[in-house]
Amino acid sequence: MRIMLKGKHIILGITGGIAAYKCATLTRLLVKAGAEVQVIMTPNAKQFIQPLTLSTLSGKPVISEFFTANTGQWNSHVDLGLWADALIIAPATASTIGKMANGVADNMLVTTYLSAKAPVFVAPAMDLDMMKHPSTVRNLDLLRSYGNHIIEPTAGELASHLIGKGRMEEPENIVKALDDFFSSSGDLQGKRVLITAGPTVEKIDPVRFISNFSSGKMGFALAEECARRGALVTLVAGPVSLKTENANITRIDVTTAMEMYDAVMHSLPQSDAIILCAAVADYRVADVAEKKIKREKDAAPVLHLTPNPDIAKAVGQNKRADQVSVGFALETDNEQVNAQGKLERKKLNFIVMNSLRDKNSGFQVDTNKVTIFTDKGEIIEGECKSKRDVARDIVDVLHKYITIQ
Repeated sequence: MRIMLKGKHIILGITGGIAAYKCATLTRLLVKAGAEVQVIMTPNAKQFIQPLTLSTLSGKPVISEFFTANTGQWNSHVDLGLWADALIIAPATASTIGKMANGVADNMLVTTYLSAKAPVFVAPAMDLDMMKHPSTVRNLDLLRSYGNHIIEPTAGELASHLIGKGRMEEPENIVKALDDFFSSSGDLQGKRVLITAGPTVEKIDPVRFISNFSSGKMGFALAEECARRGALVTLVAGPVSLKTENANITRIDVTTAMEMYDAVMHSLPQSDAIILCAAVADYRVADVAEKKIKREKDAAPVLHLTPNPDIAKAVGQNKRADQVSVGFALETDNEQVNAQGKLERKKLNFIVMNSLRDKNSGFQVDTNKVTIFTDKGEIIEGECKSKRDVARDIVDVLHKYITIQ
């Protein structure tokens, strides 16, 4: 029995595709799970399924236009956006996905989507060639980068009678995805999680520095996911342009590896879990020049480097038995050997490994593909997905560790 949807306010947005016929079942399942469902249809959706069917199943009049035709009543997309606990677009056609990705608010559904404060779930449905078209791929990537949850279509026989990926996920699985989302929302309630994110910057002189390409996106996604699930998060962030959204996140901004080390060691005793996601510079300049180093015609300057403190190693040496520590390993070769070696040396509970050899993985992108190695010998292979979705997978593993500690 799905109890997490009981009392939830769900907007079901239906667009003009043949898979709209499945929305009768989807509506019935959501109502059966205890949710209050408001259906919003695009004008084209009404060509595939009658509003009367959906209003009967949901117990609410279906909304399609900004004004109700008979009474002239104004349907407020703002009020709907505030009312909803979740917004599901199913089926999501290529046209509607394009409008959502690019802010084309020419109907009630897309306007409500742009006003929604709640999590958004998108279940695409279209022919296989439309699904593979670069514009559709780009638009779905944009929606992921906005934080939307994409419920991937399945492969099978399509309305065109071609075989391929493009079938809308079955209603039962869409409801399960929604139920899983809400069931995990409070599983870290009261836990304190310490997270590092972004790069560190080590000065050479007043205008130059040593750093790396880390954007901080993975660490910030982890902070938001932990906070969404009820944790009190301390986020120690290197110099990045990202912002935090959840009020449960306390942010400490640092610049250098030494500053990050000090912040982590100060917060370590109060933490239940530590996620070391930052790309910390291994070395700093031993003697930072007080003035800009001038270019010499015949000689290049020599920089003398000194090691920075190993934050992950220090955490491993100082953490209590009831604390969970998680590390990251970005590798370019011998990935598994290097990651497992770091897992053991740093006394981590598990390590998240990704490789720069994987396309759309690592620095400066919104997606990631990771493999998790645990101290129990487990190897959990992931697929390339948004960093928010990867964060959810990582925190799922973290939750299991915290539960048994």
